[in-house]
Amino acid sequence: MKDKGEKISMLTAYDYSTAKLDAAGINGILVGDSLGNVVLGYDTTIPVTVEDMIHHGAAVARGAKNSLVVVDMPFLSYQTSVYDAVVNAGIMKETQCDCVKLEGGKSVCPQIKAITDASIPVMAHLGLTPQSVNAFGGFKVQGKTVEAAQQLIEDAKAVEEAGAFAVVLECVPAKLARKVTEALHIPTIGIGAGEGCDGQILVYADMLSMFSDFTPKFVRSFANVGEI
Repeated sequence: MKDKGEKISMLTAYDYSTAKLDAAGINGILVGDSLGNVVLGYDTTIPVTVEDMIHHGAAVARGAKNSLVVVDMPFLSYQTSVYDAVVNAGIMKETQCDCVKLEGGKSVCPQIKAITDASIPVMAHLGLTPQSVNAFGGFKVQGKTVEAAQQLIEDAKAVEEAGAFAVVLECVPAKLARKVTEALHIPTIGIGAGEGCDGQILVYADMLSMFSDFTPKFVRSFANVGEI
């Protein structure tokens, strides 16, 4: 799709019934650790466990018949060691999803390479990586300085070289996201990163205004289902 200039559409899902709506033609479904916020009621994604991801990921994989199903690897399931990363990437086996996603750039490239060497496809995630919210000091746009922008470009090239088949760019300035997209052979999936990415993803509860605790300014609401 990237080679043809076709845009990629993705949404999150956390249960069987929502996943079945992929008949609408969505290209990819992410079982995000955002379920910590919108399903389990945590303030961040940090408390989400591997078991949580397996529970919800398996339900989504049973419902999705047409879309690529990506399951997030939660906090501390891959950062501790390359061995732990490969073992925990076994959520693909447990859930029957198509691939896993993890956050980070050069620092997690050994994990990305090892997981892909184990025949598990990996989607990378750069920019605002929610599992690092405490290190960032909050949910803030990333890549705003020249140094940070250069670092993000280098990280993007590194995760591609390590074997990632796609990369999510979250809360990155639009010009920078476009530059990254042009520099990579793999697709970029934007969330609050402008229209220059190869695809877009939204948390479905944000898209339908069903989650009222916090609404990122980049979210376009397609229906106010919560109020209705």
